[in-house]
Amino acid sequence: MTEPKTATAAQTTGQTPARAAARPAGARRTVLTGARVVLPDGVAENGRVTVEGARIAPDVPGEPGTLDLTGHWIVPGFVDMHVHGGGGASFSAGSAEEALRVVATHRAHGTTTMVASTVTGHLDDLARQAGVLSELVEQGDLAGLHFEGPFISPHRCGAHDPALLRDPDPADVRKLLDAARGTARMVTLAPELPGGLDSVRLLADHGVIAAVGHTDADYGATLEAVEAGATVATHLFNAMPTMLHREPGPVAALLEDERVTVELINDGTHLHPAVLELAFARAGAERVAFVTDAMGAAGMGDGVYPLGPLQVRVTGGVARLVEGGSIAGSTLTLDTALRRAVTVDGLPVEDAVMALSTSPARLLGVADRVGTIEIGKDADLVVLDAEYRLTGVMRKGEWVVRPEKS
Repeated sequence: MTEPKTATAAQTTGQTPARAAARPAGARRTVLTGARVVLPDGVAENGRVTVEGARIAPDVPGEPGTLDLTGHWIVPGFVDMHVHGGGGASFSAGSAEEALRVVATHRAHGTTTMVASTVTGHLDDLARQAGVLSELVEQGDLAGLHFEGPFISPHRCGAHDPALLRDPDPADVRKLLDAARGTARMVTLAPELPGGLDSVRLLADHGVIAAVGHTDADYGATLEAVEAGATVATHLFNAMPTMLHREPGPVAALLEDERVTVELINDGTHLHPAVLELAFARAGAERVAFVTDAMGAAGMGDGVYPLGPLQVRVTGGVARLVEGGSIAGSTLTLDTALRRAVTVDGLPVEDAVMALSTSPARLLGVADRVGTIEIGKDADLVVLDAEYRLTGVMRKGEWVVRPEKS
């Protein structure tokens, strides 16, 4: 962990963005004091974060605090670039009501920015889902769409219906991009399939993240995909060949290339702590994005839930297909991922925050608004107690979960 800072949050955030200069007339001000604040350059001890309206504002010396959070942490709101559902609902249902239930569930656990992930389906069904979800992007509830499938390998399909898989024909990929009306942010595909590399190039040309995942590619084919423009590894290690000493496969190729950010699902089921440590040691926190890959059971109890056209049984918080038993996403929320990263995996809080907020915000192209606590950015904040349990969530200056005054 870096040496603790002693200045206020407002004093350690560098230059004020231009948009911070315009001060909303009569905007409500909230001054959070006493907490340890995770900033881009380290931790501010006994920090202050001032919120005016929906944004983080410059501190005013001598201004009294609104809420004393001594003994707590303040970190940026989490950014989840791979999430399918939660609260008993799913983005793949093609229903705005269900989608907003997913958003509300994860927002209450600190995810203030999220991308809606779909699962493999018929192209026409995916296009209809995209039409509904794109409206929620346009109104600010979502940060974009992620198509996970159907352009993935039948040998590594995981919890995707193998009968609905197809090769990544660029024309089909373009159909989904058109249906998303400019809101598509990422497409996961297997680049070794016919049309795979051409589709990667198409995505890169359209400013959409091409993610390598659910793939049977070898080391060489994966390097080709990166050269063609792929920049993300979808849930690294999972749904791809393992790394062997004579066949390093996609894992080694994706970890070694500085252009690639790797998703990790830190729920204690998908990855052993030693594997997570390996990924951080090789890629560094700036190239890791913690994701949930959560399905509808996130925030709920055990039971049977739909995942696209398939059924998933959750037992002890672990989701597996009813037919076949493959792991089917997770029931993770990002506040749990952070707590586990620090208390189990031994990561510095700053590295966990980088992977939970800063790196995914940069990848999604929204780092000018979210991902760090800086003057002029959206007031998206998460409050944690001394044991890293979530006690408060603020989004755009409004409390989603209000911490109690100490």
